[in-house]
Amino acid sequence: MELRQVRYFLAVAEELHFGRAAGRLRIVQPTVSQQVRRLERELGLELFDRTTRSVTLTAAGHAFLPRARAVAAAEEAALETMASLRAEQLTTLRVGTNTGLGTRLEQLLADMAQHAPEITVELHSTPAALRLQRVRDGELDAAFVRGIEQSPGLDLIPVWRDELVAALPASHPLAARERVDIADLAAMPLRIAPRHINPHLVDLITGACRTAGFEPVMGPAFTTDQDTLAAIGSGKPSWTVLYSSKAAILPTARTAFRPFAPPAPALQTYLAVRTAASARRLAPLLDACRTQAP
Repeated sequence: MELRQVRYFLAVAEELHFGRAAGRLRIVQPTVSQQVRRLERELGLELFDRTTRSVTLTAAGHAFLPRARAVAAAEEAALETMASLRAEQLTTLRVGTNTGLGTRLEQLLADMAQHAPEITVELHSTPAALRLQRVRDGELDAAFVRGIEQSPGLDLIPVWRDELVAALPASHPLAARERVDIADLAAMPLRIAPRHINPHLVDLITGACRTAGFEPVMGPAFTTDQDTLAAIGSGKPSWTVLYSSKAAILPTARTAFRPFAPPAPALQTYLAVRTAASARRLAPLLDACRTQAP
């Protein structure tokens, strides 16, 4: 039994005339008659008594009528639900976020609210590999990533470069400087994530240290912002790095954030999107990203 057969049956049952039913359905009468006959054959019962002068429902037709109306109502409800979901998807952007976006994320959301108030942005925080896979699968519309330049099935659109700053004890003599030379940090242990967790950041910083002429002394691993900064501010002198946009929103009572002397280490941030993604749909997000670029 097909949905169109149910619709044709209902039209005939309500009009009690095949010609008027066809006109209502905007199709030719033979098609209506043919499909109703097929429905009757499938059900094994006559639904209409047909004469040259009239069309009436049989007992089977009367019994089938409320069930057919229920089927039609279920179809309509399903279509309305899908239409609602389509409308919601058109006005909702699901975006995967990267760590350390800090003030950039706040400013981006503020810009979206000002220039595209009809769009709701849903933020999803997941590990980088899962974030990219969710974009490929269509579960996310876009995702911020750093440190990679290509990913199968995705376009990586450069949006800005994230500079890093040094976090060190506020009581340390280097904290009195406006900028810090990375070579001056050689004597202090570096607190950074294990390489398997954040290889791009670790390689960037250890590479910068080697360029400055020293091999960094590794201290305890970076855990959370709160715990690591508390340890740096109260324990033996050590240092770490944070993205400048993230440092801008963190408390600095016992820890100082200082920019590096040029060339400051930085990582390119990209917006990962599906290759076939709608440029029109993503335009407000990309415009907001461009306002964050220096």
